[in-house]
Amino acid sequence: MTSITRRTALTLSAAALLTVASKSYAQEKKILKLAPHAALRILDPVTTPAYITRNHGYMIYDTLFSIDAQYRPQPQMVKEWTVSDDKLTYTFKLRDGLAFHDGAPVTAEDCIASITRWSKRDVIGVRLAAAMAGMTAVDDNTFTVNLKQPFGPIIEGFSKPSSIPLFIMPKRIADTPADKALTDTTGSGPFKFVASEFQPGVRWVYERNTAYVPRSEPPSALSGGKVVKIDRVEAIWFPSRQTAVNALQKGEIDIIENLNADQRPLIANNKDITITRKAGPNQATVRMNWSQPPFNNLKIRQAVQAAIAQRDYMDAAVGDPKSYELCGAMFGCGTMLESNIGVVDRGEPDLAKAKALLKEGGYKGEKVVIITP
Repeated sequence: MTSITRRTALTLSAAALLTVASKSYAQEKKILKLAPHAALRILDPVTTPAYITRNHGYMIYDTLFSIDAQYRPQPQMVKEWTVSDDKLTYTFKLRDGLAFHDGAPVTAEDCIASITRWSKRDVIGVRLAAAMAGMTAVDDNTFTVNLKQPFGPIIEGFSKPSSIPLFIMPKRIADTPADKALTDTTGSGPFKFVASEFQPGVRWVYERNTAYVPRSEPPSALSGGKVVKIDRVEAIWFPSRQTAVNALQKGEIDIIENLNADQRPLIANNKDITITRKAGPNQATVRMNWSQPPFNNLKIRQAVQAAIAQRDYMDAAVGDPKSYELCGAMFGCGTMLESNIGVVDRGEPDLAKAKALLKEGGYKGEKVVIITP
C-alpha cells in the first residue's frame, strides 16, 4: 500500500476528509495521512468539548441534522419530519439504509437514547430536556419529541456542529451515563475507528465503512451526501508543527490540518503543496469580570473597548494579515446573523478616549489580571 502522492496542506475539518480525494488515484488502496491540530486521547464526544474529539466523532458517527454552507439545518439521518400546530410535538422519520458498523439497523430507540445522553452535557440539550415532556418510539424508524412548552431551537440544537454535536450511537452504548467515558466506538458514520491501532495521543486510524449509504444531495459543509473516496485515514500527532511541515515536504504525510502563518513561506514555493485558506466561524472575545471592580463600572469597560484593537491581537497571535480577518460583528462575519450595529473597533485604538473614560469612571488604579493573555 502506498500513500496519496499529491501533497496538500490545508485547514481541514473532519467532514472535509470525506471529499478531499476528488482526483482519481492509481493506488490499490487509497490512504490519506493526516497531521491533525491536536492529539486524540478521549474518544467520547459527549464527555469533552475538545475539537479533536469532535472531529473524531464526525468520522465515525452520523447526525440527525447537519448545517449546510449557509448555516442552515438540513436533514441528515432524518428522512422527513413534522411539527404539530401547537409546536409541542415533533415527529422524526429516519431514512432508509441506516446501519451501525456492527450491522445492526439504526432505530428510533437508538436516537432517543443518544438524545438523552447528549442532553445531559450540551447546553442546548440541557435546556431542551427542561422543556421536554418525553420521547416516544412510534415504530422502528419513527420517534416523537414531546414538549411541555415550545422550544424554538430544537432543530438548530440537533444540527449544531460544535462543540458537542448530537451524534447517534447504538442504544446499548448511549445508555452509558454521560459522566462515564465511552470505549466502544461503534457508530453508523462513513468511517470505522480501528481500535487495534489506536495509540492515544500518538496515532489513530479510520477505515472506510463500505456499508455506509450517503444521502443523494451534493455535499454542502456538514450536510448532504458524504461520499467517501478514500479507503483509510491515518492520523499522526506531531507535537512540533515544524516537524509536521518537514514530514509534508518529504512526502511522509499528505495533509497538515493547521499551518502557522510564519511557516507559510517555507512551503509557499513548493509546487507539490497546495495551501488553502479556509475561513471558520470562530471568533475570540475579551470578556471582563463585570461583577468585580474595576469592571463593574460601565465607563471602565468602555475604556478597555476604546484602548484595544483587533489588529493588535491578531498581529500578535497570527502575524500575517493574509491569514486573518478583522471582524466587528458580534455573531461573526459572513454568517446570517452578521450585524455591524454597535461596532466600535475600527482597527485602531483610541487612547485619548480611553483615558477620558477612565477619569470619568473614577478609576482608582485597581489591579487588572488577564487570565489568558
